[in-house]
Amino acid sequence: MRDISDKVKTLRTACARATLKLSATTIKLIEENKVPKGDPFQVAKVAAIQAAKNTSLIIPYCHPILIDFIGVEYEIANGTITVDVTVKAIYKTGVEMEALTGASVYALTLYDMLKMLDESMEISSIELISKTGGKSDFKDKFTEQLKAAVLVMSDSIVKGKKEDTSGKAIVERLTNLGVKVVDYKIIADDLETIILQSKDYADKQKLDLVVTTGGTGLSKRDCTPKAMEEIIETKIDGIAEAMRNYGQERTPYSMLSRSASGLRGETLFINLPGSCKGTIESLNAVFPHVLHLFNMMKGGGHTHELARKA
Repeated sequence: MRDISDKVKTLRTACARATLKLSATTIKLIEENKVPKGDPFQVAKVAAIQAAKNTSLIIPYCHPILIDFIGVEYEIANGTITVDVTVKAIYKTGVEMEALTGASVYALTLYDMLKMLDESMEISSIELISKTGGKSDFKDKFTEQLKAAVLVMSDSIVKGKKEDTSGKAIVERLTNLGVKVVDYKIIADDLETIILQSKDYADKQKLDLVVTTGGTGLSKRDCTPKAMEEIIETKIDGIAEAMRNYGQERTPYSMLSRSASGLRGETLFINLPGSCKGTIESLNAVFPHVLHLFNMMKGGGHTHELARKA
């Protein structure tokens, strides 16, 4: 089974369709309520719902999912019965297999209840009609590449006592997302140095994004939050909240992080923890969807195709 523990929960939807071909005589018997085994549509609907809810028990690599909604709708037309099964869940992985399983079992249940009446029946197709809520739905497109800096604050790394892994992890993630990292720097946990470097990125270099790591804890040298009080003009508390909520589900210490996020001009600052594990978890929590902010600032609302202005 695939490891999905690093994913975030989103509203996932999927719709699958199954089509059963049968004779006009059989359709007439259904419409006249003359099927010996009873109403096939009601039985098939219950079967489809049960199948969708129990997909992980049938298909080994499917994850158990708490499903929030299952809709079953059928139509009779041109010698066919078509059923659409819609599934919704707030979870880390998609629900297309649940929808497909539900539609398949609906068609199979009809087949079982009608086979004594119609030897020409055929399940002609089972197909996925739509799905939403995956990572690709939250990945914005830009006509101009975003530019970013990665700033590592650590006395021990500056003194050569430790090697930086968190900053490198950030560089790798941003690069993989198509963001151009124009600067990667390691500085000491010094308030004035952090402020000066941050202002340079925002006021002079006009970068889109600055991701920092380190200095978000509670020691006397952890001064990143104080520095951000001087830097950030528009707070975006939801970003830090999302990182802490994500982390809290994985370690009870996440609540102690003092990460902050916000804008200085049009430069977004995001503070990540100093540990590599905390950094990676924070990246998982907010990327790539946080990049949608740049389209919003250009008036794009919640569309994903707005071209950025120079």
